[in-house]
Amino acid sequence: MAQRPERADAQRNREAVLAAADALFAASSSPHSVSMDDIAAAAGVGKGTLFRRFGDRAGLIGAVIASRLEPLRQEAARRSRDTAGSSPRQRVKDLLDASLRFKIENRNLMAAAEDAGLSSPYQAEHYGWWHDILRVALDQVPGVHDPDFTAHALLAAIRADLVVHLIEDQKMSPGGLRSSLAAHIDNVLGNSPEPSGTHNGR
Repeated sequence: MAQRPERADAQRNREAVLAAADALFAASSSPHSVSMDDIAAAAGVGKGTLFRRFGDRAGLIGAVIASRLEPLRQEAARRSRDTAGSSPRQRVKDLLDASLRFKIENRNLMAAAEDAGLSSPYQAEHYGWWHDILRVALDQVPGVHDPDFTAHALLAAIRADLVVHLIEDQKMSPGGLRSSLAAHIDNVLGNSPEPSGTHNGR
């Protein structure tokens, strides 16, 4: 059976809730301090609407993350299709740097998602997408023995809880973290030669 299109008022409510939640999470030093009541009031809807629409707090946080990720996903997908001017190795580094920058900018929200009932980051839809696009890029890097495992291992280096720990507790600068990630990728990939005809696009 074909899925019925969303009613216009339901779509407006969804957009209002996501916009309100996004604004409240962005303005708060800790997403834990933002309640479902706060979001419902800011969106101008009843609290029951939030639970019917998103299931629970974890579902709402996941929806906010997905909405923030969408422009980045579109850009990453475009870059993965447009391979001219960059080597497979550089595409791997660019993809991971983009993911890390997103997690740095949204680190409290990403950490809250892991604490709000999403028992494992590996179950998140966006994790599967990042893994797939990274695995495809790694498959084109000479010398990578197991692109699937390597993609998991590299993504583990930028888990949200680790990013929060390094920046908030260890006082590592965002720029320093990005540089360390780039060096880590070089260590993982080793000195694999680039295929002939490619060059670093930077």
